[in-house]
Amino acid sequence: MADKTERSAFKSITLVSLQFICLGILFLSGPLLADPIYLLVPELAGLALGVWAVMAMGWGNLNIAPDPLQWSRLVALGPYRVIRHPMYLALLLVSLPVVVDSFSLFRFGVWLILLGTLIYKMGYEESMLLAKFPLYGEYRQRTSRLIPGLY
Repeated sequence: MADKTERSAFKSITLVSLQFICLGILFLSGPLLADPIYLLVPELAGLALGVWAVMAMGWGNLNIAPDPLQWSRLVALGPYRVIRHPMYLALLLVSLPVVVDSFSLFRFGVWLILLGTLIYKMGYEESMLLAKFPLYGEYRQRTSRLIPGLY
């Protein structure tokens, strides 16, 4: 049992580390805010979505690791009524405009690694949420993973 717990902790730390390394590279290698308004709007929308998701989840339920906290509860309020992972969508919406604004193949590659990391992290997180919350399967059937109506 300890070996499985250690592997789970290692996987969680690795995923969170990859996520933060990618975000760090993107925001240290280019602008923090996209310059043209057509890029700034989705970036600010992503920021607003992230704040809304954190407020709906509540500070006591928040965990940057994909592992549900022992005292956590299933949240289906705010953006979670429609999207299972609004914070991941917020990260993608905030980061993609700054990549496009100061485009390079390297930065786009880092963003693709971030996208892949978050998609893998979503699946991993959902497997743990299914184990912790009996109603998660039903919640999963009536919500989109990331983009309403598409994914």
